[in-house]
Amino acid sequence: QVQVVEFGGGLVQAGGSLRLSCVASGSPFRLRAIGWYRQAPGNERQWVAAISTGGSTNYADSVKGRFTISRDNAKNTVYLQMNSLKPEDTAVYYCNVGGVYRYSTYSSSADWGQGTQVTVSS
Repeated sequence: QVQVVEFGGGLVQAGGSLRLSCVASGSPFRLRAIGWYRQAPGNERQWVAAISTGGSTNYADSVKGRFTISRDNAKNTVYLQMNSLKPEDTAVYYCNVGGVYRYSTYSSSADWGQGTQVTVSS
């Protein structure tokens, strides 16, 4: 069984930065592709970024150039560095562990964290 915990959310002004962390246990972390998703009130959950086991990355167009996903296998942790934040980035951010990363596309698994709230004020 995989346990997933996200942290690092908070309140930030537009133009600011936050770094989210996702820690996963209970499986060989280095063998897991990881994805970040977000869900704003009234909206469906949408994919934000993903990283493969080999370190390949891909991003949604809405965050490309502003967000960076990275991983530290020694710490069982994936990071999402978010710069130049906009009010429309406000959402609960979720980490998904062990999905399928193929042809730069990430398909989620059933292993989700509880989410961390990011609020960007204008």
